[in-house]
Amino acid sequence: MKITQLTPADFHAVITLGEQVHGAGYLDMAELEKIYQQGIKNGINAHFVAIEQGQLIGFRLTYAAGQWPKDQWCSVDKWGIDFEDVCYFKSNTLAEQARGKGLGGKLLSASIDAVKAQGAKAGVSHLWQQSPNNAAVKYFSKAGGKLIATHPQRWNQRYVGDDYHCVLCGDDCQCDACEMLLVF
Repeated sequence: MKITQLTPADFHAVITLGEQVHGAGYLDMAELEKIYQQGIKNGINAHFVAIEQGQLIGFRLTYAAGQWPKDQWCSVDKWGIDFEDVCYFKSNTLAEQARGKGLGGKLLSASIDAVKAQGAKAGVSHLWQQSPNNAAVKYFSKAGGKLIATHPQRWNQRYVGDDYHCVLCGDDCQCDACEMLLVF
């Protein structure tokens, strides 16, 4: 297994895996291209993919500090760090056969090294509490992440648009997001 920086050549595989894990409409090409640009700062790319036997089995998308839009689910006043110094860990996604092997943590670690080199002091994420075995919150906590707030129905269509269909809830996503902060 090899972890490398995400490149545009990986985009189709990232979109496919994202839909398999999170549901239809999770990412589209235009959105992924924008996210990709927002993760590059000072010539450093903070996005990573995991490849095994020529297949993309995981990805980590990360916005550089100061290059992402805060929204109503960002409790900036509770972070204790200026917004401009905080990156955003957008997505850590693993194929089913890649789970439970520490790969999520390795992808996170690669992104942390990159954003620290970019100048970030911390990272925030909204983790999918209903992920299989609550793995998202578990691996982020293991890395040192602290729970800031829980946001019910974070990915409901009224917030993310009609194109998203949750793999658990269908068209009416009721999943919760755990807003977590990781200080470097």
